[in-house]
Amino acid sequence: MAHIDPDSPVPKYFQLREILLDLIDSDELSIGAAIPSERELCQRFGLSRMTVRQAVDHLVSEGRLHRVPGKGTFVARPKIELALQLTSFTEDMRARGMIPGSRDLDRRIVRASAHLAKELGIPPGEEVHFIERLRTADGEPLSIERAHIPVKLAPDLASFDLSEKSLYELLETRYSLVMDAGELTIDGGIADPSDADLLKLPRGGAVLLLQRRSFSGGVCAELGVSTYRADRYQLRTVLDRRG
Repeated sequence: MAHIDPDSPVPKYFQLREILLDLIDSDELSIGAAIPSERELCQRFGLSRMTVRQAVDHLVSEGRLHRVPGKGTFVARPKIELALQLTSFTEDMRARGMIPGSRDLDRRIVRASAHLAKELGIPPGEEVHFIERLRTADGEPLSIERAHIPVKLAPDLASFDLSEKSLYELLETRYSLVMDAGELTIDGGIADPSDADLLKLPRGGAVLLLQRRSFSGGVCAELGVSTYRADRYQLRTVLDRRG
């Protein structure tokens, strides 16, 4: 059994963190399993409760563990890596072996405000489809997507049911709009109360806010504004050092 080295320069709480991570990664502590109580960890590793709590707090903040008041601390599901490429939610979830789902929250045609018109590259006042959907994977709510698409590019889009369809797939097959380029901006934020309820987050829960402009043949075909659960997503990219 792993142990804490009192002579190591590595802080004891960090040693315990590594031990718990090894137990999680080796499936000795599987997803959804309760970890030993603070008292048990103190006794097993000869640590103070403050040290144990510090290690557990770190893993909770990293999304590897989650607390359930009155029940204990459990191994969290792995976070989903946010795809930093031009792909639809449906395609992304299917590629991960998950079942994508969608629930319509709002569908209407609006007149483009000055800001929206600038983002889409259209005159102010022009008609724009507004599509708001709750997106799920294996039945779990993961994000709220709000798409803005010029009506002139997809005239009868409002007549199509998107509950089991990829919006990008429909735009491609029906309107020959192939998204071949895009711009993505990512910010951190706090979910507003209505979004928190839809995403099954506590009030004030953290979210990732994404704004994406998608282009087809040099024309901006969509402005997407999405709210993702920060407790279920993480960002990963590849870094290199150029000479």
